[in-house]
Amino acid sequence: MQFQVKAPGKLMIAGEYAVIEPGCPAMVAAVDRYITIEVKESTENLFSLPQIGIPHAAWRVENGEVRFDRDDPKLRFIQNALAVFNQLLMEKSIPLRPLHITVTSELDDPTTRQKYGLGSSAAILSAVLTALLHAHEGLPETKEAIFKLAAVAHLKTQGNGSGADLAASVYGGMLKYAAFRPDWIFSRLEAGCTVSELLAEKWPYLSISKLVLPPGLIFCAGWTGKAVATGPMVERIGKLREAATETYTAFLRESTTAVDKLVESFMQQDMAGIFEHIRQNRRALQKLEAAAHTTIETAPLKQLADIASRFGAGKSSGSGGGDCGIAFVAGKEKAAALKAAWEASGIIPLALQISEQGVSIME
Repeated sequence: MQFQVKAPGKLMIAGEYAVIEPGCPAMVAAVDRYITIEVKESTENLFSLPQIGIPHAAWRVENGEVRFDRDDPKLRFIQNALAVFNQLLMEKSIPLRPLHITVTSELDDPTTRQKYGLGSSAAILSAVLTALLHAHEGLPETKEAIFKLAAVAHLKTQGNGSGADLAASVYGGMLKYAAFRPDWIFSRLEAGCTVSELLAEKWPYLSISKLVLPPGLIFCAGWTGKAVATGPMVERIGKLREAATETYTAFLRESTTAVDKLVESFMQQDMAGIFEHIRQNRRALQKLEAAAHTTIETAPLKQLADIASRFGAGKSSGSGGGDCGIAFVAGKEKAAALKAAWEASGIIPLALQISEQGVSIME
């Protein structure tokens, strides 16, 4: 047995920060840079991640726990994915099949290895769990099962998160997304719910639906050249959420309106509406950062979005504070002009398009 799995990275389009709240929508897109994993039969359980300095990491299940032969924080996401998957195997009385899994990534800058912010952890989780499900008979290989397993593994690692990056990586394309409730998942697990039962249950608030790019509308992405540390920003916004209920509620309202109208504009192929509601979401995020005394839209991201507004509309993507911004313009000529203007201002245009496929297996 030998096969390959590819999972795309992602960029957030709209609805950042608000998406962690019940029912607040976001838009996210899978992009055509990939995590690729090679899967081979083996005599022992092995992971190879040569790009991050892990040529071989052996793992075993000991007293129901997954243990690697090295203690490396870079393996935490994979360790939790393996633990959740192993629990599923035990519930189904399916023996573990030893595999050698090799992970390679196109989601960082090839020269400096700096992160673009394309959701590499989510793509790795999606790819690894797809491979494990495919290698063992009698397990569900649906997109929903992959997404839910990855979401549980992600929560066990980080304790929070919307799962929007996982949805993009698993389903592909451009999505309207509303998040599950992490506290609901933890309460189900604490109540003794099995992984199999969790996969079969309807998750409150979770909603994933595909959108289509209107003909002639071009998606563009630019990189500031600076990676972002999301922790401090999320912490400041968390404090605002607790301390200034009215301000935070107003942000949620404005973000939800902008995303709902943006989705409607996509469905109606209304380019002017798309540009307006991208700008509306940008304004909501600017108010949020001012209220939280943090920097979502750094000077380079402001420049990226201001330049984009001359040709169409643009904004920061994801948590902001660095990494990438996105833009939409009408037609290839404006896209070329936008990218030239970005380059002249020190913004690096990325050769990214929307990846329609999502996580996929090649035998």
